[in-house]
Amino acid sequence: MIKCVILDDELLAISYLKLLCEQIDHVEVVKAFNDPKAFLNEIDQIDCDVCILDIEMPGINGLQVAELISGSKKIIFTTAYKEYAAEAFDLNVVDYVRKPIKKERLAQAFEKAQTLIQQPARKDFIEWNTNIGKTVIFTAQIVYIKTSEIDSRDKDIILNDGTKMVLKNLNFKNLLDMLPAKDFAQVNKKEVIALSSIKIFSTTEIITTIPSENGHFLKLQIGETYKSSLMELFGK
Repeated sequence: MIKCVILDDELLAISYLKLLCEQIDHVEVVKAFNDPKAFLNEIDQIDCDVCILDIEMPGINGLQVAELISGSKKIIFTTAYKEYAAEAFDLNVVDYVRKPIKKERLAQAFEKAQTLIQQPARKDFIEWNTNIGKTVIFTAQIVYIKTSEIDSRDKDIILNDGTKMVLKNLNFKNLLDMLPAKDFAQVNKKEVIALSSIKIFSTTEIITTIPSENGHFLKLQIGETYKSSLMELFGK
């Protein structure tokens, strides 16, 4: 059973969401809020797996709320506006559901949440929807991951035999939670590298063992935000 909490400033929207959730198997609404401040005051004491957050709210919006709550809570955003999509997927978010919400679309979001909830952290494989369907990928085979240039919600991965795949609708926060922390590092906002694929590194650049299209090896620029954590990994 997935236990969820709803936050929306419109009472009618809350009633509608409750109705939809009641029609989805294994989903229980344990509490609903129409005030972000009240939600933030109580959420850490509520036993729940998923928070359904409306983005457009007066005072404090859903994106700001998501940044303030525990990372253990999975987040499903709801909004009538598409312009928030890119910002939403930079947060610890399971899905982004456009209003008017349909039962089938909400059920799909809960399926994604269930996968993340049941997925043991940092195991030796991940299971996720890819460009070739639901796929099991052994983490030891992954050498490089980057944000897709086609859709920023997706992640392109390269395996050690050169195979390329696309992980659908998965942000780096959730992806890194599933990968062995000792084996992978985020280099900048758009790239993650397997430590086994690093040949040379400096304070600004990593040279990998991955062949690039120009006949050399793939080089990655280290983002300022990630320098200290990378240096710690290498004992510097």
